[in-house]
Amino acid sequence: MTQEDGDLDSLVRKRIRALRVAQGWSLEELATRAHLSQSSLSRIENGQRRLALDQLVTLARALDTTLDQLVETATDDIVTSPTIDSTHSQMRWTIKADPGMSVVRQRMTEPPPENPARMRAHPGHEWLVVLSGTAILMLGHRRFRLETNQAAEFPTMMPHAIGAESGPCEILGIFDRDARRGHQRDGDDAQGAPE
Repeated sequence: MTQEDGDLDSLVRKRIRALRVAQGWSLEELATRAHLSQSSLSRIENGQRRLALDQLVTLARALDTTLDQLVETATDDIVTSPTIDSTHSQMRWTIKADPGMSVVRQRMTEPPPENPARMRAHPGHEWLVVLSGTAILMLGHRRFRLETNQAAEFPTMMPHAIGAESGPCEILGIFDRDARRGHQRDGDDAQGAPE
């Protein structure tokens, strides 16, 4: 076994134990869920028993994770820089673990459109938090006032728009793949809606 293999082996064992403890499960509870004996699981966690692929698959399922996540090694590129869109006062980051998701930071100065025909509706889901100032979220015919540190989450099939109230505001939004595509297709046609 190489040093690298030994490091991965040790990492996987630590993850199994950490995930079990995080769930609040005893050795006996996880062993029952994974159809292993308690002593076998204890020896796996302590490095006294060889890790077998079939046991790792079973343990991953019992721990509600995947084999890939259980054996994933740390990467060196954990820091990412944003793509900057100065036209829309935005910074955008993709989430490496789920490239379909993106995080957007946007500064807004204009109120949301008053005309419901200017609101967007598209497949997807959005979550946002107000970092500074006060934002107004329009959902259909409803108006929500969001203060600093308040968040909102909504399905984007509801016509929606967001803008500032009484001065600039800054938001941080998380968009799933469909929501991001919907905003990219819509372009600039809805004033005050995040891209």
